[in-house]
Amino acid sequence: MSLTQTSFFCPPTNISSKKLSPQTNISFFPNIHDNNLKYSQRKESGKAAVLYNGYSYFTSPCHPLELELPKYDQFDFDVVEDYNGGIGIVEFFAGKNIFLTGATGLVGKVILEKMLRSTGVGKIYLLIKAEDKEAAFDRITKEIIDSDLFEGLRDMHGTSLEAFVRSTLIPVVGNICEPNLGMDSDSVKMIRKDVDVIIGSAASATLNERYDLLLDANVIAPQRLMRFAKTCKNLKLFTHISTAFVNGRKEGIILEEPVMMGENKRKDSSDNLSSIPRLDVSDEILMAFKSSEASTDYDTTKYLKKLGQERADLFGWHNPYHMTKAMGEMVLDEIREDIPLLIIRPSVIESVYKDPSPGWIQGNRMYDPVMISYGKGQLPAFFADPQVAMDIIPVDIVANATIAAIAKHGAVNKPQLSVYHVSSSALNPVTYSDFFEYLHEYFSATPLVEDATVEKISFFDNFKDFSEYTREAISRQSGQKLSRCKAKAAYAAQVCKMYEFAGFFPARFHTGNMQKLLQEMSEEERLDFEVDVMKIDWRKYFQEIHIPGLRKHVINGMKMSSKS
Repeated sequence: MSLTQTSFFCPPTNISSKKLSPQTNISFFPNIHDNNLKYSQRKESGKAAVLYNGYSYFTSPCHPLELELPKYDQFDFDVVEDYNGGIGIVEFFAGKNIFLTGATGLVGKVILEKMLRSTGVGKIYLLIKAEDKEAAFDRITKEIIDSDLFEGLRDMHGTSLEAFVRSTLIPVVGNICEPNLGMDSDSVKMIRKDVDVIIGSAASATLNERYDLLLDANVIAPQRLMRFAKTCKNLKLFTHISTAFVNGRKEGIILEEPVMMGENKRKDSSDNLSSIPRLDVSDEILMAFKSSEASTDYDTTKYLKKLGQERADLFGWHNPYHMTKAMGEMVLDEIREDIPLLIIRPSVIESVYKDPSPGWIQGNRMYDPVMISYGKGQLPAFFADPQVAMDIIPVDIVANATIAAIAKHGAVNKPQLSVYHVSSSALNPVTYSDFFEYLHEYFSATPLVEDATVEKISFFDNFKDFSEYTREAISRQSGQKLSRCKAKAAYAAQVCKMYEFAGFFPARFHTGNMQKLLQEMSEEERLDFEVDVMKIDWRKYFQEIHIPGLRKHVINGMKMSSKS
């Protein structure tokens, strides 16, 4: 059925009277031209209130779950001195040697660029898949340094760039999915002696990848990296890039706490801990790799993708990617002993917001297929609650938060586990209704294809109704018979189904540690390493930064056919 009832999520604090008018771009099937939302505004205690289907909401605080949030000024700080001096980010990184995996990926690449441009870092060892060191350096040059992301660094160094890169970036031939990380003995000795900080950014991020491949990249590989870390003589910190969704199907406010080995407890409607089988990481790995011995490659891939989703459902995660990332955290904490461990948990990562290149993005990421389909007029509906908060975070904020947290905890060098949620939903949420309003304003004026008609979105909470409506709407808009629209409708359904967990996500991520980090940063550090999500203007981000960046870096400015 169509979504005509509100959830407990309410609009963010930047609601305007224009957005609340009867001409709002949110429509609900079956009558998409007759908006059944009735809004009014009034003043109470100096705050604007909104009546939404008979429910009263206040712009601040607007989220009932905020009552569960600890007050940020109530934190018991480890130190009491004045923070005007800041964390000492630049001072910490000066001359420090870093071992980075996943440097050719989105997050790893932005972290690398920021360290090179904004700190006096020493050497950065990059684990690269290649035949030899020259081939590895060739990959570094073509896939990293020649990227648009590194334009500022190229301008900074000019003709001396190559010399700077060769003296700072040390290619290490290897593979996280091989014994000893695939490194030769000389590289192992060199890194063991030199490295101060390890950053594990390499992972498999495909939500529905084969179960064995996800386990290898997201569970076994981090374990290999940690075992290597334990042999490093001067290591001050091990940093692991994870995801905020490791907490599975939990609801409410999710705190920055470690996931416990084998557990994913959550409360049911009776406020009791639901009975979920205990997860045994070793058993899962053994099962997956035994199952990989099926008869044909096609059957194996299909079966292992299905197996991964079945195991995720059984143990309380939305998909096998989230589950294996949680397992990776469990294993790291289990074997680390006295190695200081920093876990960074971003939510949904999208393009650069501010620095160094607004709109820069690598790959067709989570919400990008949604935006592209909508901009081509091929997504008339969406499977989600319009008032659920999307949890998008720009990649430069993730990189800055990682670097700042490394400086803070690396300087302390205590054998502790620290977790940071890098997300926006608790402090500066953007709902799906806002998101599609911004998209409609942009694409109705400049669609991705010349002959596309971009209509206002319709929301559904029943997948069958969503699928039927999508087929009919695409047929109506294109003037083609239903039979000729099957592929487009099937693609729209596939995209929405894959991200169903985010469309109805009943939780928000607490960011107390991030707020504490922000408080400790000096004014100069806050400017140079922006981590404050409250400064993000979401309309500006989507319309002036992200979508233009998507056109440039993913669509590449090419004319797109409505048939594509």
